[in-house]
Amino acid sequence: MKVLRPISILVSCLMLTASAEAQVSLTPPNAADRPPPADRPAAKTGEDLKEKPKPKPPAIARKPAAPVATPKPETPAPAATGAPAPVPGDPNVDLVYGAYQRGQYKTAFDLATRRAQGNGDLKAMTMLGELYASALGVKGDDAKAVEWYKRAADGGDREAMLALAMMRLSGRGGPVNREEAAKLLASSAKLGNPKAAYNLALLYLDGQTLPQDLKRSAELLRVAADAGNPEAQYALATFYKEGTGVEKDMEKAVRLLQQASLADNLDAEVEYAIALYNGTGIPRNEAAAVALLRKAAREGSPIAQNRLAGVLVSGRGAPMDKIEGLKWHLVAKTVGKGDPMLDEALADLSPQDRAKAEAAAHKWLGDK
Repeated sequence: MKVLRPISILVSCLMLTASAEAQVSLTPPNAADRPPPADRPAAKTGEDLKEKPKPKPPAIARKPAAPVATPKPETPAPAATGAPAPVPGDPNVDLVYGAYQRGQYKTAFDLATRRAQGNGDLKAMTMLGELYASALGVKGDDAKAVEWYKRAADGGDREAMLALAMMRLSGRGGPVNREEAAKLLASSAKLGNPKAAYNLALLYLDGQTLPQDLKRSAELLRVAADAGNPEAQYALATFYKEGTGVEKDMEKAVRLLQQASLADNLDAEVEYAIALYNGTGIPRNEAAAVALLRKAAREGSPIAQNRLAGVLVSGRGAPMDKIEGLKWHLVAKTVGKGDPMLDEALADLSPQDRAKAEAAAHKWLGDK
């Protein structure tokens, strides 16, 4: 199901802080790994490097954080692609959502309209808001989306509350109203919506709409994390890693990173791989760490690409393969993620091997 366009809450605590080091060690990405400023000097080789001390608590700077989670109508589990149409008249089948899942947006719109106008079905109202907001089956109209979301929210639908909050935060369908958005998120979270709890946590962390309250932010992240929200799991892992709003606890941080990683959160995959590689908060397992780094590198993480390059260039945790490793380094550099020590390794290659690494990088980028 498509979702509303996300917005960004500007907070830095969702960024992990540590210096970038190559070759024989892996260290967590820091804020400098997100936007592309100049790289920091790498540590000397030959050491079993550990993570460097970090300031505590972290400063709340104005840097982009993970996108705010966006809502979708709360409905039964999606039908499998190509599944037969629901049987008309079966009260246990949501015909509106079934049509939506099959891409029959006009049908979903017509059915939802009849339900919303005929018997005040709150889920149908929320669906109408989604269809208008996403221009599916009907011409996009943010004002009408807000109208339907508001009707459903006023009736107590927690998904509509979340969706309307996101519209208010982004200024879609009306002026930005962060205070109303905060109230809607609080109401939705109180009704058990983990995405609302996550977004409300970010508002408490950001400190613009609500007074900054790191402890309350951590509590809300815990609610969302316990409900299986991978963004919240990743954010809360950062809190435990840095001692932000909670007592610092690397073991808890790593467990949360593992959970988010299993849910395919890319940032968490990288962080968990680095923890495994260094044996930070978890027994060291270089083979598993390298496998995760390969996965994240293929999924497009430039941080993972450079960390994998360091492993392959040094031959620690995987057989040495400088051409393959520096291929990944060259791929990462296309988005501005450099590494001085890997640059040195690239310069030390013979012209023939450098040409092979460059050709491999071009092939990978061309395949994408």
